[in-house]
Amino acid sequence: MKRAALILTALILMASAPPPPAPVEDRPLADPAQEARAQAIHESLRCVVCQNESIAESGAVLAADLRQVVRERVSAGDSDKEVRAFMVERYGDFVLLKPPFEAATWLLWLGPFAVVLIGAGAVFAYLRRRRSAGEATPLTREERARLDALLAEEDEA
Repeated sequence: MKRAALILTALILMASAPPPPAPVEDRPLADPAQEARAQAIHESLRCVVCQNESIAESGAVLAADLRQVVRERVSAGDSDKEVRAFMVERYGDFVLLKPPFEAATWLLWLGPFAVVLIGAGAVFAYLRRRRSAGEATPLTREERARLDALLAEEDEA
């Protein structure tokens, strides 16, 4: 009985759920030069939903909204730099596909190189230690005498 009530509740909730949002249509600018500028800016901005695509490639609703905002800023007379600055102000450097090299992002730019260098250093140290461990150093006279004495005691026993 409880199971049937749960199923019925789930069906009612699914039926009453709002439909998914309709895809937003891109409305290109009337001026071809401005539209070309907007397209170039679209290629340089990251979709904050998809994260690995530019807003030009993304099918996300937010990306369509961002494309429209870019078009509005371009048609209002903003320069490309001003449009990008507006987006960075709202979403941070993450919205740029190529973030600037500054104190806040140096780890993103240099981190992979540091990991490779640390790994190469570790491999070099390991190989050097391994090579030096394989080389036998000759015994001193005292060590040789002590070893001979121990072996002689063992033979007697």
